[in-house]
Amino acid sequence: MLYSDAMKDLFIAELMLAKKKYDFKLIHFCIMSNHVHLILEPGPDSDLSRIMQLILSGFARRFNSIYGKTGHVWYDRFKSIIIRSFDQFVNTFHYISDNPVKAGMCKNAGNYIYSGLYELRRKFLRVMDPPDEWLKLIL
Repeated sequence: MLYSDAMKDLFIAELMLAKKKYDFKLIHFCIMSNHVHLILEPGPDSDLSRIMQLILSGFARRFNSIYGKTGHVWYDRFKSIIIRSFDQFVNTFHYISDNPVKAGMCKNAGNYIYSGLYELRRKFLRVMDPPDEWLKLIL
């Protein structure tokens, strides 16, 4: 479903729409060809399930409209893990960053344009929030 750059751009557009509606911080992301990784922090009055529902269902509606399809686009409901420590954050951040390299989509994680690492290293934030100072330590 996310095989083309146009579909990846469409997903980014859905992230941007969700950021206008809900209070959350997008810390990292990587859009693969068949799934997406996100590190996000909901605001105090925001709900992760509602944020993800808006993003995933919005993308699915637009995807189905473009391709004249109906029904489910995503294989499964999203999975979430609460990051509880700095070490877990660093490991998760690197896992997400390295995903396109492991999949053979690029040779260097920092060159994959559909990732937060690309945006952070170039200081070109399309959809991400400006990084906290501590995040700059692991870039």
